[in-house]
Amino acid sequence: MHTITQGALVALQCFVVLFVALHNWIPLGTLNDVKGARAAFPGGKLLITTLINLTPVAIGLAGSAVHFGRRYPDWLLWWLWITYVLACFGSLKAWWIPYLFRPDPELAARYKVMYGTTHSLLPERNGITPNTLHMIFDIVTIAILIALGALTAQQW
Repeated sequence: MHTITQGALVALQCFVVLFVALHNWIPLGTLNDVKGARAAFPGGKLLITTLINLTPVAIGLAGSAVHFGRRYPDWLLWWLWITYVLACFGSLKAWWIPYLFRPDPELAARYKVMYGTTHSLLPERNGITPNTLHMIFDIVTIAILIALGALTAQQW
């Protein structure tokens, strides 16, 4: 059972690493807006932001791959839990709380530049429209937490 759970966890982490590394750099049709991202994060700011966001998920994926098929060490479980709980909190703060509860006109204006041309499944609310690619990222993040919970329960 560990290998199935670990396999799911590694596959989900691969998506997150690719998402974080590439979604502001590689055009994906209506799923992203590379020009909008570069307008919102000019110069080297986009690269720095990408590297800061990529580092913890890449370390988690590398640790998961190195220990695949074996018991994950406690440090790795902690690393993954902290990384993905913070990612979930970040998505709530950046997307869902402003979308559902608390208007943030400055954030809405920035998101219009970055994501105004991207595909969305939801209607605009409080000036924000969560785009489909970020919604997929959020679903994958929650799936990682579920897989991580199953793996943690199996190991303890």
